[in-house]
Parts: sequence; structure tokens; C-alpha cells
Amino acid sequence: MDFADKWLNRIIAGARVLVENIIAGVKRCRIVKDVFRNTKEGFSDLAMEIACALHNLRMDCRHPI
Repeated sequence: MDFADKWLNRIIAGARVLVENIIAGVKRCRIVKDVFRNTKEGFSDLAMEIACALHNLRMDCRHPI
């Protein structure tokens, strides 16, 4: 494994950590991590969109410009 491979692996690992932290933040809403039992069309997507929006709002309020 040469220097370029190690450098690329470090960049990919760093991006993976950021994505996993964001997914964990979204999963603070229990509706996302528990079994979703509503069978109506589009409701599971809507629940995920709302959870992501709440996560984005939480991040914006945590670090105001």
C-alpha cells in the first residue's frame, strides 16, 4: 500500500464518519429507528423527510452564523 492509497483511504474514512454521524442525528427521532407500521403510501418517506428536516433545523440553531 503506497502513500496515495493511504491518503485516499483516509479521505474516504473521514467522509464515512461524517455521514454516520448525520445518520445517527436523524435517528434521534424514534419514528425513524423503530419499525414503521403505517402502511399508507408515502408515509415512511414523509417521516424520513421530516426527521431530516428536524435534524437540519437542530444543526442550524446549534451553530448560528
